[in-house]
Amino acid sequence: MSAYKSDFLNVLAERGFIHQVSEPDALDQLAKSQPITAYIGYDCTAPSLHIGHLLPTMMLHWLQQTGHRPIALMGGGTTRVGDPSGKDETRRVLTDEVINANLASIRQTFSKFLKFEGAGGNAIMANNADWLNTLNYIDFLRDVGRHFSVNRMLSFDSVKLRIDRQQELSFLEFNYMILQAYDFVELNKRTGCVLQMGGSDQWGNIVNGIDLGRRMREAQLFALTAPLITTSSGAKMGKTAAGAVWLNADLMSPYQYWQFWRNTEDGDVARFLKLFTVLPLNEIARLAALQGSEINEAKKVLATEATAMMHGRSAADDAANTARQTFEEGTLAENLPTIEVASAEMANLGVLSAFVRAGLASSNGDARRQIKGGGLRVNDVAVTDEKMMLTAGNLTPEGVIKLSLGRKRHVLIKPI
Repeated sequence: MSAYKSDFLNVLAERGFIHQVSEPDALDQLAKSQPITAYIGYDCTAPSLHIGHLLPTMMLHWLQQTGHRPIALMGGGTTRVGDPSGKDETRRVLTDEVINANLASIRQTFSKFLKFEGAGGNAIMANNADWLNTLNYIDFLRDVGRHFSVNRMLSFDSVKLRIDRQQELSFLEFNYMILQAYDFVELNKRTGCVLQMGGSDQWGNIVNGIDLGRRMREAQLFALTAPLITTSSGAKMGKTAAGAVWLNADLMSPYQYWQFWRNTEDGDVARFLKLFTVLPLNEIARLAALQGSEINEAKKVLATEATAMMHGRSAADDAANTARQTFEEGTLAENLPTIEVASAEMANLGVLSAFVRAGLASSNGDARRQIKGGGLRVNDVAVTDEKMMLTAGNLTPEGVIKLSLGRKRHVLIKPI
């Protein structure tokens, strides 16, 4: 049983979201006695969020579900600087046009998890460009910069690790933690926000904001971080051989998203059900108790529930049906990921380039290695000749060619 009195902290604790909390008793009492406002910051470095952003977004979801007000803070301003946390090199500086386009694209993702003002909810979408882009440098140094100790800033992991590895840290990036701290104070002033949440690598940055709020506004602010989710290999969750696991359907289809969750390792199923679905804990306990091959049923539930949250129940059910037809019934499901190839091009399509085109191999060399290991199949037949050409003779009765990597990844080639 959780020791917390507020629904908010109780739910987060029971589902495994809490790594560290500053002044937990005071935050718990506040969340029990009144609705609180909390935020998480997201930089706009890509047109889509990825799986790594899902955990903090679920924290905002549960914050709202337990009666409080979430703020998704878009880093329209800070994206111009770049967060050095966990990075070995300086981020590419993006133009304002790219940042704004990314921001507009990301905005749609949050509406799947939060109810915003104007849509029957109280969630706020904020953008720190509103206050950062108009700052006067001299005034900012005098009013905010004087509260920061460079000695202390050099001790933070995000800075220390870069310096220890003798990797350059620009003055631009060094300012990032000051800007993030200022965001917290500004949101407190504008909305009454008292809590910043994030991944455990953000602890130092958030504590900076708490300190600045006390110095500038005599405000009592709080920090809550979640554990960084790592795979069994120790890598951050969400990195696959094919790259990031994107949340936008135009970058990763609902079927591919479903497959990502279906491929969860046995030992992670219960934890991921708690973190990435809204299933009740007693139902998760029942699924977690499944043994042997039955654990695959729990993985399918995880995949379908996680996909339903992101892409809707209909897309999740379609993905589950596609997988069942492909793997269990042995039929060719028509809604597998498909790439179209011009008929003229089909006359000269080698098997190596076909697998690269389909995203099932990263290069011709990678495809060759997969063939040597017996990992690539055309229409369920293992490829043994790397010089094999795909022709009209390879078309199935449905008029497509099925490419497979291992047992779980399939793409159809369709001549047009």
